[in-house]
Amino acid sequence: MDLTLIICAHNEESVIGETIDVAQKYSKGRFKEIIVVDNASTDRTGEIASARGAHVLYEPEKGLPSARQRGLENSTSEYLAYIDADTLLTPEWIDRAERIFREHPAIVSLSGPRRYFGSSWWRLWILNAMWGIAPITYRLVGYMILGGNFIAKRSALKAIGGFDRSIKFYGEDTDLARRLSKVGKTLFRMDFYAYASARRFETEGIWKPNLVYMFNYIWPVLFHRPFTKAYKDVR
Repeated sequence: MDLTLIICAHNEESVIGETIDVAQKYSKGRFKEIIVVDNASTDRTGEIASARGAHVLYEPEKGLPSARQRGLENSTSEYLAYIDADTLLTPEWIDRAERIFREHPAIVSLSGPRRYFGSSWWRLWILNAMWGIAPITYRLVGYMILGGNFIAKRSALKAIGGFDRSIKFYGEDTDLARRLSKVGKTLFRMDFYAYASARRFETEGIWKPNLVYMFNYIWPVLFHRPFTKAYKDVR
């Protein structure tokens, strides 16, 4: 599988090293390259990523779609995998991705949920249980992408004009899924998961962030724009 991993990172010096190390360990050299897009960082994110063997790109315009677009423009693989800087791949992640794309050659993207770490057992249980509604929502709407864990075909991304840089954070993944669904099927699978830090929920609580995420899924579906423009970096 001609696959490049792209990690978007803003001031992630505390976690980027582990994220790269885990990706290298479990991919066993099967990524064509690992790209870290240093998204307007003011810390040692780029330096640490480079020392770990990643190809570092600098994107001065802060915002996830801007970082994702920089990765698209500076990679050559047909399949582009995107994860967040606090996301850890599982040992089965790349095998599962290759198998699913082999079984479903017509899909243009593959995504799945997070399983959280870094919090109390009861908070993690609630957060992980909340993903139970995702398959129902996906079937009702017809498309879904989690921005911190997805693979998309380069040809499909190019066909829709890439990522929308006018969106900075919330709703960018649903906007992408909506537009990709116009050129092919976006597949969301619960067994295609990655681990991610629960740090936002530790800082902001469980319910408020999930309500914000919910509204920023509904709004791009119904109105083709995010519900929330402002966002807070949690480190």
